[in-house]
Amino acid sequence: MTSTPVTVSGLTLRAGSATDIGRVRGHNEDDLVAEGAVFAVADGMGGHAAGEVASGIVVDGLRGLAERVVLVRDDVVAALAESNAQILRSVARHPEQTGMGTTAAGLAVVSAGGSTHWAVFNVGDSRVYRYVDGRLRMVTVDHSEVRELVDAGLITEAEAARHPLRNVVTRSLGSDSMPAVDLWVFPPQVGERFLVCSDGLNGELSDDQIATLLGEHEDPQEAAVALVDAAVAAGGRDNVSVVVVALDRREDDGDDEVDTAPRSEVTRSSA
Repeated sequence: MTSTPVTVSGLTLRAGSATDIGRVRGHNEDDLVAEGAVFAVADGMGGHAAGEVASGIVVDGLRGLAERVVLVRDDVVAALAESNAQILRSVARHPEQTGMGTTAAGLAVVSAGGSTHWAVFNVGDSRVYRYVDGRLRMVTVDHSEVRELVDAGLITEAEAARHPLRNVVTRSLGSDSMPAVDLWVFPPQVGERFLVCSDGLNGELSDDQIATLLGEHEDPQEAAVALVDAAVAAGGRDNVSVVVVALDRREDDGDDEVDTAPRSEVTRSSA
């Protein structure tokens, strides 16, 4: 199966997705969406506390944005805030779900400054990578204990990969107070590809291995399947979910400039 081109706000895109339970976990707490203007992965947490319920709530909320005629970055933040509130309401109705939560990371096509832009967002340690001209770069920043230790200079990147706190996140949806949503907005570039993934992928494969597989598989669906299969073959110690998006063509939709600096949007839950 290969990807079918679609046009979203003047961008001709191809997208592919894949997910797998892995070799260790009893069920898949990941969920994903790759529809319309929204491409995202949510990695549920809580095990018997229903992490898959939390990730499903977030994906359903983002899916509601997918077919809007015009989407702006505040819509993405608002959808995540509403999902956070829905998770809390679900826990209130079902106490056995206490402790459930989820990460969220993704890519959306938005209008900014009068033209079409990408909005990359994340809460937690799921990731968004950008791949262009054979080079892979991580766009998002992990919200995790080990990332804070690396940033503080207390451990190295190599030590972080095997650190006992590597799976501990510092932000997640399902928190009593809505966590900050990291958000980057920037113009599209023809030929670029994006990879959205749960940590079941980068926990098993290095960035070099990921880049090699993206280079070997030009079609997004084939790339998504190859990445998931490789992560499972490498150990599959966690659920693994992947969305790959390729930008093939961009219509000229104006030259208005917009502030594209990384930012952190904070929204408080109304629940």
